[in-house]
Amino acid sequence: MISSILSWVWAASGLLLILFVLLHSPKGDGMGGIAASGSSMFTSASSAEATLNRITWSFLAIFLSLAIILSAGWIK
Repeated sequence: MISSILSWVWAASGLLLILFVLLHSPKGDGMGGIAASGSSMFTSASSAEATLNRITWSFLAIFLSLAIILSAGWIK
């Protein structure tokens, strides 16, 4: 029973993790930005971006810990 619930939470956290990664704003020009000046490369994140980073890292931690717990078979 608990394994089934954790499996659903794991799947939901994976989908939410994908969503939050896609919500991030692009950071640069990609490989073309290497040759250009890097003045905009190291700007500080806004409050919304910092919150989005925190949420994304939290869902990553949930996803990875549940992946380890479920694959190791610690919960039957």
